[in-house]
Amino acid sequence: MNVTEDLAVEKLSRRSLLTKFGAAGIGAAATAMLAGCGGSGGGNNGAASLDQQILNAAATAEALAVVTYSNIINASPLYTTLVSNPADQAYLHAALEQEASHYNTLVGAGAVPLATTFYFPTNMFSDVTFQLTLNTLLKLEYAFIAAYLIGIRDFSTSSKKVLAGQILGVEAEHRALARVIATDLGLQSVDELEGLPELLTPSTSHAANNLSYERTYSSGPIKNISDVVTYLTPFVTINYPGNGVTAYPFATGTSATTPIVQDQTTA
Repeated sequence: MNVTEDLAVEKLSRRSLLTKFGAAGIGAAATAMLAGCGGSGGGNNGAASLDQQILNAAATAEALAVVTYSNIINASPLYTTLVSNPADQAYLHAALEQEASHYNTLVGAGAVPLATTFYFPTNMFSDVTFQLTLNTLLKLEYAFIAAYLIGIRDFSTSSKKVLAGQILGVEAEHRALARVIATDLGLQSVDELEGLPELLTPSTSHAANNLSYERTYSSGPIKNISDVVTYLTPFVTINYPGNGVTAYPFATGTSATTPIVQDQTTA
């Protein structure tokens, strides 16, 4: 894989999904999402016209992250099983607070989330093997990392690029710590974004993960804005194949409300 390709990035986008999706099905849902994406081309190149789309998409992703972490904490046997490992429980609470802070920071910068109700794979929050829960969580973190790399490239101002980099760093921490939790729970592997297994305890090598650089997925499912939106479509679509029908709403008061303090010297 080419390092330049890995660091050449793009950004998400989505605006009025909640009102358009309902029972309309995946075809109409994907159409509604992609209509506001500004095409599937090779990037913004600093054009301010895509800034709002990037912000809106990122806020939607953060709302999804808040819903994911809050329901793992409040409803999943994964959390209660970690009672003997309070450090892992503390990580989940910290991740929830950080995702909420990201959301509030983005909204403060003008973002409007495209959806605030989400749907998950069946048994996402009741899985007693923990494999589905952690696979899904890790795939989302991979997608968020790719999204913020896209933002670093495509935002039109240095202050927004810096913000995207700040959030990307935290999302990378979330991915690493989720892998630690998976190891503590006895899992042998987790799925990366493209559904391929990543070993957690390789017998012949040391590998925190199987990537050398954070990346978009230029040879896989995420290489531009439209791809990110398509990847997240199942989480905003009721009756998507493999999903349950339970709606999980986002509440802005779920956790921390303090926005990120950005280093103004780099803005």
